Amino acid sequence: MNYDCLIIDDELEIASGASEYFNLFEVNTHYVTTAAGALSFLQDNTVRLILLDVNLGSDSGFALCKTLRETLDIPILFVSARTSNEDMLVGLNIGGDDYITKPYSLSVLLAKVKAILKRHGREGDTQKKETRLQIDTKTARILLDGVALDLKNMEHKLLKYLIDNKGRVVEKDELFTQVWGDNFVSDGTLNVHVRRLREKIEADPNAPALIKTVWGVGYVYDEGNDI
Repeated sequence: MNYDCLIIDDELEIASGASEYFNLFEVNTHYVTTAAGALSFLQDNTVRLILLDVNLGSDSGFALCKTLRETLDIPILFVSARTSNEDMLVGLNIGGDDYITKPYSLSVLLAKVKAILKRHGREGDTQKKETRLQIDTKTARILLDGVALDLKNMEHKLLKYLIDNKGRVVEKDELFTQVWGDNFVSDGTLNVHVRRLREKIEADPNAPALIKTVWGVGYVYDEGNDI
């Protein structure tokens, strides 16, 4: 069968409650409470999005995510009571598309899930893949849909560094040292440069699909995988 969402959470009450709530609002959802149950379910069914708890009894949601990423290219959202930046970075760097902390509002979580499902479209829909940026190896210029971008020096350095580290969350301090060469650059300076880049490369700068913010941590350049 085809499902919109699979919830993987070892707390039965939370998993079943969220699944029931999602189904009430026409998000076709199933839940399992173990990593083995998830792998078994996915052998016979397809899903468009996964909500994955980090703690799965004796199993690890992080380990399960790495296993799933070997065959699945769908949004995986971690949901966890673990709130440290270190846990968030691990989750995002091993293939998670978002990291949501417990406790959460079911209505807010549902809205986030619906938005992601809408952006990714129904199975079989024709979608334009956002692989729009390229670096010309001869000139070092960055091209958007084949046209060279008009970038200031620091904008070029920042965008190139993010592209070179595609799919990895780059912390602010790393950008300060690697792009500016200065540990004392302010968050405001970085934010202004990111905003200017988004205005030049994003279809909608207010809903960025390429340069994404990981709140309180940094940024990630992630072509074609909205979160």
